[in-house]
Amino acid sequence: MKILLDPQIFNQQTYGGISRYYTEVFSILSKESNVEIVLPLYKSDNAYLKNTDLLIDNKPLNFLYSILSLFKISTRTLRKKKSDKLLRRIFEESSYDLFVPTYYNPYFLDKIKDKPFVLTVYDMIHELMPQYFENDPYNVAEFKALLITRATKIIAVSNNTKKDILKFYPQIDPNKIKVIYHGSSIKIEPNIKVNLPDNYILYVGSRANYKNFEFLVQAITPLLKANPKLNLLAAGGGEFDDDEVEWIKSLNIEKQIIQKNFEENELGYFYKNAKLFVFPSLYEGFGIPVLESMASGCPIILTKHGSFPEVAGEAGIYFDSNSIKDLQYKIQMLLDDSGLRAEFIKKGFEQVKKYNWKDAAEKCLKVYQEAMSQK
Repeated sequence: MKILLDPQIFNQQTYGGISRYYTEVFSILSKESNVEIVLPLYKSDNAYLKNTDLLIDNKPLNFLYSILSLFKISTRTLRKKKSDKLLRRIFEESSYDLFVPTYYNPYFLDKIKDKPFVLTVYDMIHELMPQYFENDPYNVAEFKALLITRATKIIAVSNNTKKDILKFYPQIDPNKIKVIYHGSSIKIEPNIKVNLPDNYILYVGSRANYKNFEFLVQAITPLLKANPKLNLLAAGGGEFDDDEVEWIKSLNIEKQIIQKNFEENELGYFYKNAKLFVFPSLYEGFGIPVLESMASGCPIILTKHGSFPEVAGEAGIYFDSNSIKDLQYKIQMLLDDSGLRAEFIKKGFEQVKKYNWKDAAEKCLKVYQEAMSQK
């Protein structure tokens, strides 16, 4: 089986759950004796892809990129041009069996002809909360609708995501959708040194709209003021912008709310050394940070929305997303009770055993084979 893997998500993300998903799954599948993966990329800025064998090895081209980079000359446009040229040639030769899009741009529909394609749907946030995506540059909802209708098979990352797909597209045959969970990639490497606060609550990733970061700050402010040694650490998501800085200053807690970026191999320590992790998002199709937290031995507080109860199970402590007081209470409860923290750390270690990338890759391969047999 020869699979043509679309490069679009790797051109969009340096970090991110979607590009990690494809990197993990296809790194495993590329080692199968009867599977050939073609990803039309010679070089990539994606953090996960860099450390795999999925990129095409073109030594002269990579040498050229290295020289240009040495002189601080951007190679992004040149790389995109070379990649697009290669992808066009593969489409023209039609020398593959299955196409796998990595995001929702439907540019390929008139190029793959009668080849089957398998679409993964990560969430239905654009459909459920359109107010947050009024100026979406990727036209996700519109393009996703087209691909859902046209896909040979669909992979949903959780049962909740499958349910949401069918809510918006009841005409789709449920048997066309297979639920395949993500795995956990996080590792705690013994030689990594990370400068972290002594006493902190952790938040990870984007702070935009439905991620509900402001709600968390409102809940935690009285706790920070009551304990000057306690901090809220926002890992990743970019530096605080001017509006965030001014708002945090207005609360008089600017010294206790810290934003810190991280390298991929450092993230495990952010979780491991935290008192607890709060994931206040109003919706996630899966929520890889849930697995990261559990795998790192960090108790987790999260909402009951989306896939969270399905993924975290009894290892999660859930709060009412309409009640700042409830979130405040759950945070204080964990901070005050080391025995309770230990109990939920243990539950997390057990729960995360249910998720692994090898299992996900095997199930994806089966779906790909079924799609080919339907041709």
